[in-house]
Amino acid sequence: MDLHWLKPLLGRPAPFTTVYLDATRDDATGAADVQTRWKALRRQLERDGSPEAVLAAIDDLVARPTHAPGPHGRVLVADAQEVLVDRLLTEPPAQSTAACGSVPLLLPAARAADESTRFLLVEVNRQGADYTWTDGSGLLADVTETVEGDHDEMHKVGGGGWAHRRWQQRVQDSWERNVDTVAADLDRQVTERKPELVILTGDVRAVALLKDAVGQEVREVLVEVPGGSRAEGVNEEAFQERIDGVLAEHRVRRREAVLDLFRQEQGRGEDAVTSLGDVVAVLQRGQVSELVLGEPAAGSPGPLADRRLWVGDGPLELAVSKDDLAAIGVTDAARQMPADVALVRAAVGQDAGLTFADDGAVELVDGVGAILRWRDESTPRESVLSQSADSRRLHNVI
Repeated sequence: MDLHWLKPLLGRPAPFTTVYLDATRDDATGAADVQTRWKALRRQLERDGSPEAVLAAIDDLVARPTHAPGPHGRVLVADAQEVLVDRLLTEPPAQSTAACGSVPLLLPAARAADESTRFLLVEVNRQGADYTWTDGSGLLADVTETVEGDHDEMHKVGGGGWAHRRWQQRVQDSWERNVDTVAADLDRQVTERKPELVILTGDVRAVALLKDAVGQEVREVLVEVPGGSRAEGVNEEAFQERIDGVLAEHRVRRREAVLDLFRQEQGRGEDAVTSLGDVVAVLQRGQVSELVLGEPAAGSPGPLADRRLWVGDGPLELAVSKDDLAAIGVTDAARQMPADVALVRAAVGQDAGLTFADDGAVELVDGVGAILRWRDESTPRESVLSQSADSRRLHNVI
């Protein structure tokens, strides 16, 4: 999972105000319900010391409609001066919450982002196509782009004879040239904007022509989902269920691909490490490609719940102890931070991704692991014994 959207928080002054809000506005009372939830959180934040200017800015943002259909959430994070993150969540939080403190609460937002997918919905017919992009949260935006062909002989008609066959061929050529226009534009946009998926729907013949016309980069991320159309009369609920199913399957594949790589590298004792100390060591050096955090079993707080790390001003200035932090040259700005926040902060600081692993999906000492970009002789090395009853004995540093 890409964490670039959290980068504006790096190096900013505390206190941080973090708001997780159920932003659903489906019915006539939806807007009032959102305001009621926010007002209760605002009173709590006032007591906790959030700056009034920040709360006023959040007032304005919450009052604006999100235009997102169906249930959804919203996360807002501000530093001492301004709102830096305003992101929609594909699922609303079970309970709206807010906090003001020395660090932003990043993990719930990261978990929500893990359930999102950046995709492009393409609804095509024989005249052209409508594009609807998701925003960063994976929710469809309310703005649709239209790509139209310039060939207008669109309808085949009954009849016979040479003139009729010629007309039919001209119509077919018009369809194909219009589809070629869409395909060229789609190739360009996918190259520039890199969606994880392109969901294609619409007129059956136009869909088939477009699938044949696009380039390899589009084909690699293209999924056909029947039931959509540029025209009115679509069963929106049934079509959305099909899209949700495709997205759920994609997220499972995306997560499993990362965890498969982690297992492979861990088994070979190569480009994967686990345990809090070793992950901190490789984060310090900017070696991490993907941070892996274990999701605790239901009802369990997890091994990182009460752990804290020592950090400095820079995101890669982190250590297990104050002495270890001093050993890398950080003394004056040394302070403690919840381990999960410090780990995510360091991952953001080196453009690493983040993947959550269900309890037992991979062998994680201390509930944390990392896939590496590179290693050298001083990098910790892991060996995993599949029959061991004590995961802490699996960790060897050489």
